[in-house]
Amino acid sequence: MKRWILISCPLVAMFILSGYGFKTLNVKVPEQLRLNEPTLVSFPQDETSLPSYEIRPPYIGSQFIGFKEALAFKESQGNYFVTNTYGYLGKYQFGMGTLALVGVYDGNHFLSNPELQERAFYVNISRNKWILRKDIKRFVGMKMRGIEITESGILAAAHLAGPGNVKIFLRSQGRMDIKDGYGTSISNYMKKFSGYDISMVSPKRNPRI
Repeated sequence: MKRWILISCPLVAMFILSGYGFKTLNVKVPEQLRLNEPTLVSFPQDETSLPSYEIRPPYIGSQFIGFKEALAFKESQGNYFVTNTYGYLGKYQFGMGTLALVGVYDGNHFLSNPELQERAFYVNISRNKWILRKDIKRFVGMKMRGIEITESGILAAAHLAGPGNVKIFLRSQGRMDIKDGYGTSISNYMKKFSGYDISMVSPKRNPRI
């Protein structure tokens, strides 16, 4: 994935990039970057495209808080106010279709309201946990394509690609590995977000904010 964040100062951009695990480079600043104009910085999020780079979120434990913050870091570097090139919104990069399912219809209000974003994330995880409850019971503990299937991996993948596509992945034994528009796959999220304890989230049918 790539997310775009507007940064007005190239020195700030260089500092942020170094803070997210980028290698230090001796680069001459182009003339246009010396102007006091906004600069778009691309954060690579697909580890397979840049294998020499490593991006690590802050470690906040292995329970729900750690899970959601690690996922948010992957989605947007934890930025509540960013919109990506496909129109996905906020810290957790929600699409309007998913938001409508949990009772949010105003994208501008959602983007400007961190509390609402946190509530939407929890409610959507609860919804996906209900939809995938039988698959969680059936497949957790198995291995597919060398990846151990865990509840948190399943729910992270559902956030990426939707619960229906996760069912397809699991029921095909990993052969149907759906990717998003930036090339990030279900198996990538299954592996990256495995092993978190998110038992505190209860499955709910059609929860609403």
